[in-house]
Amino acid sequence: MTNRSSELLIRDARESDLPEILVIHNNAIAETTAIWDTELADLDERKAWFAARTGAGYPILVAEIDGQVAGYASYGQFRPKSGYRFCVENSVYVSDIFHRRGVATALMTELLARAQNSDVHTMIAVIESSNRTSIALHEKFGFAIVGQLPEVGHKFGRWMDLTLMQRVIGEGVTSQS
Repeated sequence: MTNRSSELLIRDARESDLPEILVIHNNAIAETTAIWDTELADLDERKAWFAARTGAGYPILVAEIDGQVAGYASYGQFRPKSGYRFCVENSVYVSDIFHRRGVATALMTELLARAQNSDVHTMIAVIESSNRTSIALHEKFGFAIVGQLPEVGHKFGRWMDLTLMQRVIGEGVTSQS
């Protein structure tokens, strides 16, 4: 019996990762309630997303195992009004074949480190309420449930509830900001 140990690497995403990110993203659309889109994305949409996030200075991370993208994570502006400029919303997605291998935990650890080293004050997670795995992941990292919105989404022939979670990241923002 061999003990196969694969190294997990967290790094900044590159545009060349987008085809693998697209597969993970589209699987989440087609098979889960993690993304509330009902139409699959295409590579051009992911390229625009990548350019917008990186152009605004937000991180996009990938988890790599054996040279394959196992998951990705990012955060971006929570809402478009300037008063929200210190508040971000996170996203963490893991490929089905890499579940239960610490990928989400590693991605979230690095995502929070990036937020702590920036001007982020608060991070928000917006999660479909029956997604206990995502809620538990966020609780593990100190996020608290701050609200629930019943029946605000519809997918797979059913109404979905939304859970809002929040974690205050930093104290660095002043009243002059």
